[in-house]
Amino acid sequence: EISVGEIKTAEKVENADRLLRLTVDFGEEVRQIVSGIAEYFAPESLIGKKCPFVTNLQPRMIKGLESNGMILAAKDDEGNFSLLDVDSKIKAGTKLS
Repeated sequence: EISVGEIKTAEKVENADRLLRLTVDFGEEVRQIVSGIAEYFAPESLIGKKCPFVTNLQPRMIKGLESNGMILAAKDDEGNFSLLDVDSKIKAGTKLS
């Protein structure tokens, strides 16, 4: 299941160079998601972004933090990395089809 989430907070995970702890609003609920995207983005640049997230994964413990989903991104053979953006007029919680 893939849903649009709006990133409300983002911060580096202590003692983890690649991890960010995101608080993501999905309309009906807010989830914590831990993601290995810190090498590509400053935490403050993510706040307010709407992106697609996989939301039907089992919770997973990462560096002592529970993660409840996964952000979708693309990385090519040359190392270029991009989050998949969603237009700002699309509401948080919208399911992708």
